[in-house]
Amino acid sequence: MTCNCSSSACTGGSQAGRTKAIFGASVGILAGFGVLLAMFGFAQPATDEGAGAAKPETKETTPVIVRLETSKGNIDIELNQEKAPISVANFLEYVDKGHYNGTIFHRVIPNFMVQGGGFDATMTQKPTGKGIKNEWENGLSNVRGSVAMARLGNQPDSATAQFFINVTDNAFLDEPRDGAGYAVFAKVTEESMAVVDAIRVVPTTTKGPHGNVPVEPVVIKKASRLTEESEG
Repeated sequence: MTCNCSSSACTGGSQAGRTKAIFGASVGILAGFGVLLAMFGFAQPATDEGAGAAKPETKETTPVIVRLETSKGNIDIELNQEKAPISVANFLEYVDKGHYNGTIFHRVIPNFMVQGGGFDATMTQKPTGKGIKNEWENGLSNVRGSVAMARLGNQPDSATAQFFINVTDNAFLDEPRDGAGYAVFAKVTEESMAVVDAIRVVPTTTKGPHGNVPVEPVVIKKASRLTEESEG
């Protein structure tokens, strides 16, 4: 039976009941919606002390560049300390103590590489320290412009001061032909490759037991750090 009364008591009671029912239904819907959000990863973030904290900035490292001042011009070499930390530390030790000053590129093969760091202009070999661990598996390849440690054959950990610059892509040097490949630790800057290319074509001869020696010595007058490693 329908109620047709118009008294305030009747009207108010009905209205209150409807409001209460609607409010209860809304709360239930919102609660259910919150559960769905949580299930799909849209839950509200926590509001503890760590919330909203700024993420730490990633620091960029400026690589060390060594300049070789040669009789053919300057060669700038960018060292890769991240991939070849042992080789780089070893190379810098020889740079810092002046070992390379007055040495020559004593082996030059036009379609292969130019090698230096071991002999002076009279082809007298300079004394060095002990050999270092071979880092040939560091992911760097013997491509044109890369700089690698020279070493003795069949003695993977014999590299000391001598290095070579690849003037062509020499991927075969990455292979362990005698138990290990040849460890790349740096690269020549693009601007300096013109000097390397000038060295690669100089006339060569044989001096004593040494072949591919430049007729006119290509001298490394000085080796020094052009930039220091820094974090930005």
